Amino acid sequence: MIKKFLTLATATAMAISAAAEGYQVNTLSARQGGMAHTGVAQKLGAESMYFNPAGMAFMGNTLDLQGSFNAVFPSASATLPDGKKYDTDCDASTPLMFNAAFSIYDNLKAGISFYTPYGSGINWGTSWPGAALNQRVKLAAYTVQPTFSWRITDRLSVGAGLTLSWGNVNLDKGLISPSTMDVMVGLLKATGQLDPATPAFNGTTPASINIQGTTDVAFGFNVGAMYDINDQITVGAQFRSKSMLKVKKGTASVDYVNSLAQGLLESELALIDHADFSSEMPMPWVLTFGASYRPVDKLLLAFDAQLTGWKAYKKLDISFLDPNLSRFDQHLEKNYHNSWAFRLGAQYGITDRFDIRAGLILDLTPVNKQHYNPETPGMTKIEPSVGLSFRPIKNLSIDLAMLYVIGLGADNAVGTYTDMLAPKINALLPAEQHLPLTQTFVADYKTRALVPSIGISYAFAL
Repeated sequence: MIKKFLTLATATAMAISAAAEGYQVNTLSARQGGMAHTGVAQKLGAESMYFNPAGMAFMGNTLDLQGSFNAVFPSASATLPDGKKYDTDCDASTPLMFNAAFSIYDNLKAGISFYTPYGSGINWGTSWPGAALNQRVKLAAYTVQPTFSWRITDRLSVGAGLTLSWGNVNLDKGLISPSTMDVMVGLLKATGQLDPATPAFNGTTPASINIQGTTDVAFGFNVGAMYDINDQITVGAQFRSKSMLKVKKGTASVDYVNSLAQGLLESELALIDHADFSSEMPMPWVLTFGASYRPVDKLLLAFDAQLTGWKAYKKLDISFLDPNLSRFDQHLEKNYHNSWAFRLGAQYGITDRFDIRAGLILDLTPVNKQHYNPETPGMTKIEPSVGLSFRPIKNLSIDLAMLYVIGLGADNAVGTYTDMLAPKINALLPAEQHLPLTQTFVADYKTRALVPSIGISYAFAL
C-alpha cells in the first residue's frame, strides 16, 4: 500500500516539474526571434510589454497590433552505458504571442499582451528503458499581462504590468519496470502460481499512469525602465516577479499493457485512480538588462543578459487531499541553481521596406544532474537565429524568423525512482538476492530543436 502511493506521488511530481525543466520559450516574437529574442533596450511598440514595459512609452502610433505564431520541433536522445541509443518522437509545440497597445497621451501608453512563456512536448515511447521516469509529456503555460508605460522625460521611461498565469500538463510514465515484473513472474512460476509457459515481459512496460492537472491563476508583475544615453545608445532593465503555480486537484488513470499485467497488478494499483493531490511550483523571477547601439542609421546592435531565479526551485512538495494519507506526502529534491542566458542580436535595414536580422543565444542550464528527469532534458544550449521583415505598405509588417537550438549534452545524468514491487518480491527472496527499493537510471542526453516563427503587425498612425 505504501509503495502504491509513493509511486503516484513521484508521477505527479514529474508532471508538475515538467514546466520547469522543459523549454523555457526563447522566441515569442517573430520579429525579435531573428535577433536572438533581444529587446530589453529596444523600442518595440506593443511587443515591449513582454521584453520591457518601459519601451512601450516611446510608441509613436495611436494603436499598435502585433501577433506571432511559433512552432517548436524538439528532438532528444538518450544513450545508455551499454551504448544503446533511444530517440524521441515528438509533436510540435506552438507558443503564441499577441499584443495590442494604444496611446492615452503622447507620453502615456496602455496595452494588453497574451503569450505562452512555457510550452513543450516530448514522447520517448511506452517501453524505452527510462519509461519509469517518463514516457510522454505535453505542457503549456499561458500569461495575460495588462500594462501601462510612462515616458517621464524625452529620454527616460518606466512601465509596469500585472501578470496572470495558468497552465496544464498531461504526462504518462511507467509504474512497473519490465525487469522487476519478470522477476515477479519467475517467482510465481516457481511456486506454481503461474503456468510455466507464461511469457516474460522482455522490456515491455507492464503498467503506466496518466497524470493530468490544471493550475489556478497565479499573479505576478513585470516592471522595467529604459533610458536613452544619447541618440545612438539605449539601456534598459526589466524584472518579472516570481509567482506560484498551484494544482489544487489532479487526476490519474492506469493503463495495462495486457491482461496478464492487469491480473497481476490491478489489486495493487486500483486506488491510484482515486487518489487526489495538490501541489505547487514556482515560476521563478527573471531579471534582464542590456543595451542597444545604432552605429549608423540602418544598423542596430543589441545585447541582453538574463538571470533566472531557479534557485527557488529546491524541492517539490506533494500533499494528498485525504488527511488520512498525509503520511504519504512527498518532498522531492530538485536543487536547481540560478542560471544566465546571454543574447546578442543585429538588424540591418536593406531598404525602407526590408530588414534582415541575426542573433545568438547562450542559455545555461539550471538543472541538477543528480536529480535528472528526461521529460524534456535540461542542458546548456547554443541557439543561433536569423530573420527578416517585409513591409508591403507603410504600416504593415510581415516578420519571419528561424531559431536552431543546439544542446551541449548532459552526460551521466542520474534519475531515480521507487520500485513499488520490490518489497513484495524481497519478502520471497533470500537477503542476498533482494532488489533495491530505489532504482537508478543513468544516461547521456542530447537535444535539438528547430523553431520557425511568423508574425504580422499593423500600426494606426497618429
